[in-house]
Amino acid sequence: MRTSDDHAQDLAHDEGLDDLTRFDPEMAQLLATEERRQLESVNLIASENYASPLALRLEGSIFANKNAEGYPGRRVVAGCDIADQVEQLAVKRLKALFRCEHANVQAMSATIANLALLNAVLEPGDTLMAMRLNDGGHFSHGAPFHDSGKRYRTVFYGVNRDTEQIDMGEVSELAAQSRPKLIVCGGSSYPRHIDYQAFATIARANGAMLWADIAHTVGLIAGGVVPSPIPHADFVTSSTHKTWRGPRGFGIILCRQVWADRIDRSIFPGIQGAPKLDMIAARTVFFKETSTPLFRAYAAAVLDNAQVLAEALADSGIRLVSGGTDTHLILIDVRDHLEDGAYAEKLLASVGIMANRNPIPFDQAPSMTGSGLRLGSPAMTTRGLDDKGFFAVGKLIGRLFNAPEDHDTHEAVRLEIKRLVDGLPLFSPHWLPLASPGNQTD
Repeated sequence: MRTSDDHAQDLAHDEGLDDLTRFDPEMAQLLATEERRQLESVNLIASENYASPLALRLEGSIFANKNAEGYPGRRVVAGCDIADQVEQLAVKRLKALFRCEHANVQAMSATIANLALLNAVLEPGDTLMAMRLNDGGHFSHGAPFHDSGKRYRTVFYGVNRDTEQIDMGEVSELAAQSRPKLIVCGGSSYPRHIDYQAFATIARANGAMLWADIAHTVGLIAGGVVPSPIPHADFVTSSTHKTWRGPRGFGIILCRQVWADRIDRSIFPGIQGAPKLDMIAARTVFFKETSTPLFRAYAAAVLDNAQVLAEALADSGIRLVSGGTDTHLILIDVRDHLEDGAYAEKLLASVGIMANRNPIPFDQAPSMTGSGLRLGSPAMTTRGLDDKGFFAVGKLIGRLFNAPEDHDTHEAVRLEIKRLVDGLPLFSPHWLPLASPGNQTD
């Protein structure tokens, strides 16, 4: 079985890295150290994943040299014939994946995509309706400290105190009272299904448009294992990593054709100049990868592994916010065992488990500490950890939480985590669609 040292050695001898080592040994060392950290950790950060090697071959390629400012057939520089073909292929594949009318692939992050959408459909001072941050929302949905919250009036809905799931009665009442121009559903730490049809009904009844932010669940939607907001939503935005397993640093906007021109103009020239063609090329490959039966199997495995992890945590006496999960994401309340989420995050990191502190509904703790932890299954599923491994990790977390000050427990958990990840690559060859003819696109 290959070890993390073996993988680090591979990295050290990759083409081009010998030159880097000779020229900038400090940076080369940081690169090697970071790879070792990733290899030796159990990554449960719900917003992280390991990018497809097929896609990564395009990032930093010669496409990175090309300025492709503008859109296909409407560039502002010469030499864009190939660039046009790349972007057109990306759009074609994305529209086919989600069965949508229009797709923009130029935004350099999901947050930029969100801002561009807001700029396209709202005027300063218009009313936006979104989920509260502590209840699972995202700061780019009108948080007061974010540009979106400074430009627009935001009305926040939340979860029911008893169920910790979205209170659709509150959504309906607030929509009738505030008459928002745009309602957004989706967030960053909500573990349950979202009833897009119910949101659409409320939006239509109150003259509002509906925006679904699927940055977290996009891979599960593309894989067909959780409900899709299309055809209910007028607009859909997303990143391309998290459950989708593409490289970071990219955002997409899907919309009805009637909004296509306004959306495109809002990206360019509205808030961006030239897109990064190498990033578009990388995603173009990844969109094809997403269309394979193997990716759908991966999405199903992410869902199954999250359920197993949740079961192990609950068996260990850890409270699951909302009682469980329907997605890749688990939100836990640490207060029965530990001081706060920040302490829990450091405790897990000390034994090689990466997670992130997070507020929970009705949280009284400062936002930078929070009373919870957000856990996710996508990254370790990509590495090849199976359901038994996820169950073991959940039990190890429970063991640590129940004896947070015991040195022997710390050491035993640390060694077990090291054993679980030993030999696991950052991207399991099992998930590469080239492995067998049966994994080609439909």
